[in-house]
Amino acid sequence: MLLKDKVVIVSGIGPGLGVKLAIEAAREGARAVAIGARTAEKLDDAEKRMREANAACKVLKLVTDIRDAAQCQRLAESTHKQFGRVDGLVNSAYFWGTPSTAEAADLESWKEVLNTNVIGTMNMTQAVVALMKAQGGGAIVNISSMATIKPHTGEVGYAASKGAMNIASKYLAAELGAHNIRVNVARMGWMLGVPVQNYISQAAKEQGVPEKTFYDAVAANIALRRLVSDTECARAALFLISDYASGVTGAILDSNGGETFPP
Repeated sequence: MLLKDKVVIVSGIGPGLGVKLAIEAAREGARAVAIGARTAEKLDDAEKRMREANAACKVLKLVTDIRDAAQCQRLAESTHKQFGRVDGLVNSAYFWGTPSTAEAADLESWKEVLNTNVIGTMNMTQAVVALMKAQGGGAIVNISSMATIKPHTGEVGYAASKGAMNIASKYLAAELGAHNIRVNVARMGWMLGVPVQNYISQAAKEQGVPEKTFYDAVAANIALRRLVSDTECARAALFLISDYASGVTGAILDSNGGETFPP
């Protein structure tokens, strides 16, 4: 099992990638998974699904807003206190923001995006670093987006925040490598799951075309000619905190079906 006996923290539990990260961590043999989200209902749903995947995996649930450094510290310290260590952190929490062009963007609205995707990610990361140093190492993976390298209408604020996070990840990898702490990025594109399926349904309706027509148009720009699932993306991210990636740090792993090099 990829994460056998590991203790993992996953932030940003939601209906898409976040919950799949938690489920797959449990399925891959993690001894314990601590999960954080802004609402308790999302955590309760995730716990139920995690126990269905692996009843032996222990679950710690804490309502956590990563914009609050104290709440991040509480999640990290509670995990360590209950399970004795923190082997991996997956920074999945994010805020997409308001769609706009760059020239017309309301820059005030960017503050919440940056505060969540950059500062929040750093809050959670800083909360585990001292614990990982003390135990002799650990691994962190930050979830990024294709929007950082392939502009998509309306995503400029989100893309700018994820680009900043990518750079911070490189610096963290350089600084923490001497402590055997690895920091990597998993870069996602279209992820077929509840949020994207809802978007496809709405967009197809607005354009007056069948959902399959809209789907096929998106898939045509992806090397695999399909939208990869959020479960597949979760597995790629979890690989980066596993021992199979013990020699990998400062890297960006594309998990987007080859959208990086469209046909």
